[in-house]
Amino acid sequence: MDITPTTRSEVDTLVIGAGPAGLATAACLARHGERSLVIDQAGEVASSWCQHYERLHLHTVNTHSALPGLPFPDGAPRYVSRLGVVDYLTRYADRHGIEPELGETVLDIAPSTTGAGWNTRTASGRLIASRQVVVATGANRRPRAPTLPGQDHFGGRVLHSREYRNAKPFANQRVLVVGMGNTGAEIALDLVEHGVRAALSVRSPINIVYRDVLGRPTQLSSILLSKLPPAVGDAAATLLRNLSVGDLGRYGLHTADVSPLRQLREDGKTPVIDVGTVARIKSGDIQVYPGIQTLLHGGVRFTDGTEHPFDTVLLATGYDAALHELFPATPLPLDARGMPVDVVGRGALAGVYFVGFDVRQPGGLLRAIAAQAQRVADHIAGTESVQR
Repeated sequence: MDITPTTRSEVDTLVIGAGPAGLATAACLARHGERSLVIDQAGEVASSWCQHYERLHLHTVNTHSALPGLPFPDGAPRYVSRLGVVDYLTRYADRHGIEPELGETVLDIAPSTTGAGWNTRTASGRLIASRQVVVATGANRRPRAPTLPGQDHFGGRVLHSREYRNAKPFANQRVLVVGMGNTGAEIALDLVEHGVRAALSVRSPINIVYRDVLGRPTQLSSILLSKLPPAVGDAAATLLRNLSVGDLGRYGLHTADVSPLRQLREDGKTPVIDVGTVARIKSGDIQVYPGIQTLLHGGVRFTDGTEHPFDTVLLATGYDAALHELFPATPLPLDARGMPVDVVGRGALAGVYFVGFDVRQPGGLLRAIAAQAQRVADHIAGTESVQR
Protein backbone atom coordinates (compact mmCIF):
# COMPACT_ATOMS: atom_id res chain seq x y z
CA MET A 1 0.00 0.00 0.00
CA ASP A 2 1.55 3.28 -1.14
CA ILE A 3 0.45 6.04 1.23
CA THR A 4 2.32 9.34 1.34
CA PRO A 5 2.60 10.49 4.98
CA THR A 6 0.59 13.62 5.76
CA THR A 7 1.70 14.05 9.37
CA ARG A 8 5.00 13.47 11.13
CA SER A 9 5.72 12.96 14.81
CA GLU A 10 8.80 12.10 16.85
CA VAL A 11 9.10 9.91 19.93
CA ASP A 12 11.96 8.32 21.82
CA THR A 13 10.58 4.78 21.64
CA LEU A 14 7.69 3.52 19.56
CA VAL A 15 5.99 0.36 20.85
CA ILE A 16 3.87 -1.42 18.25
CA GLY A 17 1.20 -3.55 19.89
CA ALA A 18 -1.05 -2.96 22.91
CA GLY A 19 -1.19 -6.55 24.07
CA PRO A 20 0.77 -8.04 26.99
CA ALA A 21 4.19 -7.57 25.33
CA GLY A 22 3.65 -3.96 24.34
CA LEU A 23 2.06 -2.95 27.64
CA ALA A 24 4.75 -4.65 29.71
CA THR A 25 7.54 -2.99 27.74
CA ALA A 26 5.95 0.45 28.01
CA ALA A 27 5.48 -0.01 31.75
CA CYS A 28 9.09 -1.08 32.26
CA LEU A 29 10.31 1.86 30.18
CA ALA A 30 8.22 4.26 32.26
CA ARG A 31 9.83 2.95 35.44
CA HIS A 32 13.16 4.02 33.94
CA GLY A 33 11.75 7.45 33.08
CA GLU A 34 11.85 6.60 29.37
CA ARG A 35 9.09 8.00 27.16
CA SER A 36 7.29 5.74 24.72
CA LEU A 37 4.32 5.82 22.40
CA VAL A 38 2.19 2.68 22.14
CA ILE A 39 0.11 2.14 19.01
CA ASP A 40 -2.13 -0.72 17.92
CA GLN A 41 -4.22 -1.41 14.84
CA ALA A 42 -7.18 -2.60 16.92
CA GLY A 43 -9.72 -0.42 18.65
CA GLU A 44 -9.07 -1.75 22.14
CA VAL A 45 -6.30 -2.80 24.49
CA ALA A 46 -5.56 -6.54 24.52
CA SER A 47 -7.63 -7.05 21.37
CA SER A 48 -6.41 -10.62 20.79
CA TRP A 49 -7.59 -11.66 24.24
CA CYS A 50 -10.90 -9.91 23.65
CA GLN A 51 -11.40 -11.97 20.48
CA HIS A 52 -10.27 -15.40 21.71
CA TYR A 53 -12.84 -18.16 22.11
CA GLU A 54 -14.91 -17.72 25.26
CA ARG A 55 -13.89 -20.92 27.03
CA LEU A 56 -10.19 -20.05 27.09
CA HIS A 57 -8.29 -19.93 30.36
CA LEU A 58 -4.60 -19.50 30.96
CA HIS A 59 -2.73 -22.79 31.10
CA THR A 60 -0.18 -21.13 33.38
CA VAL A 61 -0.70 -20.24 37.04
CA ASN A 62 -1.47 -16.63 37.87
CA THR A 63 1.63 -16.21 40.03
CA HIS A 64 3.83 -16.95 37.01
CA SER A 65 1.71 -15.09 34.45
CA ALA A 66 1.65 -11.53 35.78
CA LEU A 67 3.51 -8.70 34.06
CA PRO A 68 6.09 -6.50 35.82
CA GLY A 69 4.61 -4.10 38.31
CA LEU A 70 1.16 -5.64 38.88
CA PRO A 71 0.30 -9.10 40.24
CA PHE A 72 -3.05 -10.70 39.59
CA PRO A 73 -5.57 -9.96 42.38
CA ASP A 74 -5.38 -12.13 45.50
CA GLY A 75 -8.75 -13.69 44.70
CA ALA A 76 -7.85 -14.64 41.14
CA PRO A 77 -8.21 -18.34 40.30
CA ARG A 78 -5.09 -20.40 39.69
CA TYR A 79 -5.88 -20.40 35.94
CA VAL A 80 -7.33 -17.04 34.97
CA SER A 81 -10.17 -16.89 32.44
CA ARG A 82 -10.05 -15.02 29.15
CA LEU A 83 -12.18 -12.18 30.56
CA GLY A 84 -10.01 -12.13 33.66
CA VAL A 85 -6.93 -11.60 31.50
CA VAL A 86 -8.68 -8.82 29.55
CA ASP A 87 -9.61 -7.11 32.82
CA TYR A 88 -6.07 -7.53 34.13
CA LEU A 89 -4.47 -6.03 31.02
CA THR A 90 -6.89 -3.11 31.05
CA ARG A 91 -6.06 -2.41 34.69
CA TYR A 92 -2.39 -2.83 33.89
CA ALA A 93 -2.52 -0.06 31.29
CA ASP A 94 -4.39 2.19 33.72
CA ARG A 95 -2.02 1.45 36.60
CA HIS A 96 1.03 2.41 34.54
CA GLY A 97 -0.55 5.37 32.77
CA ILE A 98 -0.32 3.78 29.34
CA GLU A 99 -2.69 5.34 26.83
CA PRO A 100 -2.24 3.56 23.51
CA GLU A 101 -3.17 5.30 20.30
CA LEU A 102 -5.56 2.80 18.73
CA GLY A 103 -6.65 2.26 15.16
CA GLU A 104 -3.10 2.76 13.83
CA THR A 105 -2.16 0.05 11.35
CA VAL A 106 1.56 -0.11 10.60
CA LEU A 107 2.43 -0.33 6.91
CA ASP A 108 6.19 -0.59 7.19
CA ILE A 109 9.23 0.19 9.32
CA ALA A 110 12.42 1.46 7.69
CA PRO A 111 15.74 2.94 8.80
CA SER A 112 15.82 6.71 8.95
CA THR A 113 17.43 8.30 5.92
CA THR A 114 18.61 11.31 7.93
CA GLY A 115 20.49 9.59 10.74
CA ALA A 116 20.07 6.99 13.43
CA GLY A 117 16.60 5.74 14.22
CA TRP A 118 13.58 4.34 12.45
CA ASN A 119 10.60 5.63 10.48
CA THR A 120 7.26 3.90 10.85
CA ARG A 121 4.45 4.57 8.40
CA THR A 122 0.82 3.92 9.28
CA ALA A 123 -2.28 3.54 7.15
CA SER A 124 -3.67 6.80 8.53
CA GLY A 125 -0.98 8.72 6.66
CA ARG A 126 1.27 9.19 9.64
CA LEU A 127 5.05 8.89 9.85
CA ILE A 128 6.48 8.27 13.31
CA ALA A 129 10.22 8.87 13.72
CA SER A 130 11.78 7.17 16.74
CA ARG A 131 15.18 6.28 18.14
CA GLN A 132 13.92 2.80 19.02
CA VAL A 133 11.10 0.57 17.82
CA VAL A 134 9.73 -2.25 19.95
CA VAL A 135 7.82 -4.73 17.82
CA ALA A 136 5.22 -6.42 20.02
CA THR A 137 2.73 -7.51 17.38
CA GLY A 138 2.71 -11.11 18.57
CA ALA A 139 3.39 -14.55 17.17
CA ASN A 140 -0.26 -14.89 16.14
CA ARG A 141 -0.55 -11.91 13.82
CA ARG A 142 -1.93 -13.71 10.78
CA PRO A 143 -4.06 -16.89 10.70
CA ARG A 144 -2.53 -19.76 8.76
CA ALA A 145 -5.42 -21.18 6.75
CA PRO A 146 -4.35 -23.63 4.03
CA THR A 147 -6.73 -24.41 1.20
CA LEU A 148 -7.70 -28.07 1.51
CA PRO A 149 -7.96 -30.45 -1.46
CA GLY A 150 -11.54 -30.52 -2.68
CA GLN A 151 -12.54 -27.47 -0.64
CA ASP A 152 -14.56 -25.98 -3.53
CA HIS A 153 -16.74 -29.10 -3.61
CA PHE A 154 -17.30 -29.42 0.14
CA GLY A 155 -20.54 -27.43 0.32
CA GLY A 156 -20.17 -26.73 4.03
CA ARG A 157 -18.23 -24.08 5.90
CA VAL A 158 -14.45 -24.03 6.25
CA LEU A 159 -13.39 -21.67 9.04
CA HIS A 160 -10.18 -20.80 10.83
CA SER A 161 -10.19 -21.24 14.60
CA ARG A 162 -9.78 -17.47 14.93
CA GLU A 163 -13.45 -17.19 13.97
CA TYR A 164 -14.59 -19.53 16.75
CA ARG A 165 -16.16 -17.94 19.84
CA ASN A 166 -18.47 -20.60 21.25
CA ALA A 167 -20.42 -23.71 20.26
CA LYS A 168 -23.80 -22.06 19.64
CA PRO A 169 -23.44 -21.52 15.85
CA PHE A 170 -22.59 -25.23 15.45
CA ALA A 171 -25.63 -26.75 17.13
CA ASN A 172 -26.86 -29.92 15.38
CA GLN A 173 -23.77 -29.98 13.16
CA ARG A 174 -20.93 -32.40 12.64
CA VAL A 175 -17.68 -30.46 13.06
CA LEU A 176 -14.19 -31.60 12.14
CA VAL A 177 -11.42 -29.73 13.95
CA VAL A 178 -8.20 -29.93 11.93
CA GLY A 179 -5.11 -29.90 14.11
CA MET A 180 -4.60 -30.85 17.73
CA GLY A 181 -2.57 -28.09 19.24
CA ASN A 182 -3.90 -26.44 22.36
CA THR A 183 -6.49 -24.46 20.42
CA GLY A 184 -7.81 -27.42 18.45
CA ALA A 185 -7.96 -29.68 21.49
CA GLU A 186 -9.83 -27.13 23.56
CA ILE A 187 -12.29 -26.14 20.83
CA ALA A 188 -13.15 -29.80 20.24
CA LEU A 189 -13.74 -30.16 23.98
CA ASP A 190 -15.90 -27.03 24.07
CA LEU A 191 -18.02 -28.34 21.20
CA VAL A 192 -18.77 -31.72 22.75
CA GLU A 193 -19.42 -30.18 26.16
CA HIS A 194 -22.22 -28.25 24.46
CA GLY A 195 -23.70 -31.23 22.65
CA VAL A 196 -22.05 -30.74 19.25
CA ARG A 197 -20.71 -33.80 17.42
CA ALA A 198 -17.01 -33.06 17.01
CA ALA A 199 -13.98 -34.95 15.73
CA LEU A 200 -10.29 -34.19 15.39
CA SER A 201 -8.00 -34.67 12.40
CA VAL A 202 -4.48 -35.29 13.72
CA ARG A 203 -1.81 -35.78 11.08
CA SER A 204 1.41 -35.99 13.10
CA PRO A 205 2.63 -37.40 16.43
CA ILE A 206 2.12 -35.00 19.33
CA ASN A 207 3.13 -34.42 22.92
CA ILE A 208 0.32 -34.25 25.46
CA VAL A 209 0.69 -33.36 29.13
CA TYR A 210 -1.99 -32.83 31.75
CA ARG A 211 -2.32 -29.30 33.06
CA ASP A 212 -1.99 -30.66 36.61
CA VAL A 213 -0.47 -33.91 37.82
CA LEU A 214 -1.35 -34.92 41.39
CA GLY A 215 -2.43 -31.34 42.03
CA ARG A 216 0.84 -29.81 40.84
CA PRO A 217 0.77 -27.51 37.78
CA THR A 218 2.81 -28.99 34.94
CA GLN A 219 4.07 -25.47 34.21
CA LEU A 220 5.97 -25.43 37.51
CA SER A 221 7.38 -28.89 36.88
CA SER A 222 8.59 -27.86 33.40
CA ILE A 223 10.38 -24.82 34.84
CA LEU A 224 12.21 -27.02 37.35
CA LEU A 225 13.08 -29.67 34.77
CA SER A 226 14.44 -27.05 32.39
CA LYS A 227 17.09 -26.15 34.95
CA LEU A 228 18.56 -29.65 34.76
CA PRO A 229 21.08 -30.76 32.12
CA PRO A 230 19.03 -31.21 28.92
CA ALA A 231 19.45 -34.99 28.75
CA VAL A 232 18.33 -35.38 32.36
CA GLY A 233 15.43 -32.93 32.07
CA ASP A 234 14.24 -34.51 28.82
CA ALA A 235 14.32 -37.99 30.32
CA ALA A 236 12.36 -36.84 33.37
CA ALA A 237 9.80 -35.00 31.20
CA THR A 238 9.34 -38.09 29.02
CA LEU A 239 8.88 -40.31 32.07
CA LEU A 240 6.32 -37.92 33.58
CA ARG A 241 4.41 -37.78 30.29
CA ASN A 242 4.42 -41.55 29.89
CA LEU A 243 3.33 -42.24 33.46
CA SER A 244 0.54 -39.66 33.50
CA VAL A 245 -0.86 -39.65 29.95
CA GLY A 246 0.39 -42.99 28.66
CA ASP A 247 0.09 -44.50 25.19
CA LEU A 248 -2.96 -43.20 23.29
CA GLY A 249 -2.20 -45.05 20.05
CA ARG A 250 -5.40 -47.11 20.18
CA TYR A 251 -7.37 -43.85 20.13
CA GLY A 252 -5.61 -42.58 17.03
CA LEU A 253 -3.11 -40.34 18.85
CA HIS A 254 0.57 -41.12 18.41
CA THR A 255 3.18 -39.76 20.80
CA ALA A 256 6.13 -37.70 19.56
CA ASP A 257 9.55 -39.31 19.80
CA VAL A 258 11.04 -36.32 21.63
CA SER A 259 10.20 -35.08 25.10
CA PRO A 260 7.82 -32.14 25.59
CA LEU A 261 10.73 -30.06 26.90
CA ARG A 262 12.96 -30.79 23.93
CA GLN A 263 10.18 -30.11 21.44
CA LEU A 264 9.57 -26.74 23.08
CA ARG A 265 13.26 -25.91 23.31
CA GLU A 266 14.23 -26.91 19.78
CA ASP A 267 11.07 -26.39 17.73
CA GLY A 268 9.17 -23.79 19.75
CA LYS A 269 6.19 -26.14 19.80
CA THR A 270 4.19 -26.16 23.02
CA PRO A 271 2.80 -29.55 24.06
CA VAL A 272 -0.95 -29.99 24.23
CA ILE A 273 -1.82 -29.03 27.79
CA ASP A 274 -4.85 -31.19 28.39
CA VAL A 275 -7.85 -29.90 30.33
CA GLY A 276 -10.29 -32.68 29.49
CA THR A 277 -9.99 -33.50 25.79
CA VAL A 278 -8.15 -36.79 26.37
CA ALA A 279 -10.91 -38.07 28.65
CA ARG A 280 -13.51 -37.24 25.98
CA ILE A 281 -11.45 -39.05 23.36
CA LYS A 282 -11.19 -42.13 25.58
CA SER A 283 -14.94 -42.09 26.21
CA GLY A 284 -15.67 -41.93 22.49
CA ASP A 285 -17.21 -38.46 22.57
CA ILE A 286 -14.46 -37.14 20.29
CA GLN A 287 -13.33 -39.29 17.38
CA VAL A 288 -9.77 -38.95 16.13
CA TYR A 289 -9.03 -39.35 12.42
CA PRO A 290 -5.74 -39.08 10.51
CA GLY A 291 -4.83 -36.37 8.00
CA ILE A 292 -7.20 -35.21 5.30
CA GLN A 293 -6.84 -36.63 1.81
CA THR A 294 -9.63 -34.53 0.31
CA LEU A 295 -12.90 -32.84 1.13
CA LEU A 296 -15.98 -34.34 -0.49
CA HIS A 297 -19.44 -32.95 -0.95
CA GLY A 298 -20.72 -32.99 2.61
CA GLY A 299 -17.82 -34.92 4.02
CA VAL A 300 -14.12 -35.77 4.27
CA ARG A 301 -11.94 -38.59 3.00
CA PHE A 302 -9.00 -39.23 5.29
CA THR A 303 -5.57 -40.63 4.46
CA ASP A 304 -6.58 -44.07 5.74
CA GLY A 305 -9.26 -44.19 3.03
CA THR A 306 -12.26 -43.78 5.34
CA GLU A 307 -14.97 -41.24 4.59
CA HIS A 308 -17.16 -39.45 7.11
CA PRO A 309 -19.84 -36.74 6.85
CA PHE A 310 -19.21 -33.25 8.23
CA ASP A 311 -21.03 -29.93 8.02
CA THR A 312 -18.13 -27.69 9.09
CA VAL A 313 -14.36 -27.96 8.95
CA LEU A 314 -12.61 -25.79 11.51
CA LEU A 315 -8.92 -25.16 10.88
CA ALA A 316 -6.88 -25.04 14.08
CA THR A 317 -3.78 -24.74 11.91
CA GLY A 318 -2.01 -21.95 13.74
CA TYR A 319 -0.71 -18.50 12.92
CA ASP A 320 2.25 -16.66 11.43
CA ALA A 321 4.03 -13.66 12.92
CA ALA A 322 4.29 -12.15 9.38
CA LEU A 323 7.20 -9.92 10.40
CA HIS A 324 8.67 -9.66 6.90
CA GLU A 325 5.72 -7.47 5.92
CA LEU A 326 6.71 -4.87 8.50
CA PHE A 327 10.34 -4.67 7.32
CA PRO A 328 10.13 -4.97 3.51
CA ALA A 329 13.57 -3.39 2.94
CA THR A 330 15.46 -4.82 5.92
CA PRO A 331 16.46 -8.49 6.15
CA LEU A 332 15.33 -10.11 9.39
CA PRO A 333 17.15 -12.94 11.18
CA LEU A 334 14.24 -15.33 11.72
CA ASP A 335 14.13 -18.98 12.73
CA ALA A 336 12.30 -21.76 10.89
CA ARG A 337 9.00 -20.66 12.43
CA GLY A 338 9.44 -17.06 11.33
CA MET A 339 10.30 -15.81 14.83
CA PRO A 340 13.18 -13.40 15.64
CA VAL A 341 16.30 -15.18 16.79
CA ASP A 342 17.08 -12.43 19.30
CA VAL A 343 15.19 -9.93 21.42
CA VAL A 344 17.60 -7.17 20.46
CA GLY A 345 18.27 -6.18 16.86
CA ARG A 346 21.92 -6.13 15.83
CA GLY A 347 23.79 -4.51 12.97
CA ALA A 348 21.30 -3.11 10.48
CA LEU A 349 18.55 -3.73 13.03
CA ALA A 350 20.17 -1.77 15.87
CA GLY A 351 17.45 0.08 17.74
CA VAL A 352 14.78 -2.54 16.98
CA TYR A 353 13.52 -4.88 19.70
CA PHE A 354 11.23 -7.90 19.50
CA VAL A 355 9.15 -8.75 22.57
CA GLY A 356 6.67 -11.62 22.80
CA PHE A 357 8.03 -13.92 20.10
CA ASP A 358 10.18 -16.31 22.10
CA VAL A 359 7.91 -19.36 22.25
CA ARG A 360 10.72 -21.70 23.29
CA GLN A 361 10.85 -20.82 26.98
CA PRO A 362 9.42 -23.18 29.62
CA GLY A 363 6.73 -21.74 31.81
CA GLY A 364 4.58 -20.03 29.20
CA LEU A 365 4.67 -16.98 26.97
CA LEU A 366 3.47 -14.46 29.57
CA ARG A 367 6.33 -15.42 31.86
CA ALA A 368 8.77 -14.98 28.98
CA ILE A 369 7.22 -11.62 28.05
CA ALA A 370 7.66 -10.32 31.60
CA ALA A 371 11.37 -11.13 31.50
CA GLN A 372 11.91 -9.80 27.98
CA ALA A 373 10.10 -6.52 28.63
CA GLN A 374 12.30 -5.80 31.61
CA ARG A 375 15.48 -6.71 29.72
CA VAL A 376 14.56 -4.52 26.75
CA ALA A 377 13.68 -1.57 28.98
CA ASP A 378 16.98 -1.97 30.82
CA HIS A 379 18.84 -2.07 27.52
CA ILE A 380 17.14 1.04 26.17
CA ALA A 381 17.78 2.87 29.45
CA GLY A 382 21.42 1.83 29.31
CA THR A 383 21.36 0.01 32.63
CA GLU A 384 22.03 -3.48 31.32
CA SER A 385 23.43 -5.11 28.21
CA VAL A 386 21.02 -7.69 26.84
CA GLN A 387 22.62 -10.96 25.83
CA ARG A 388 21.07 -14.22 24.77
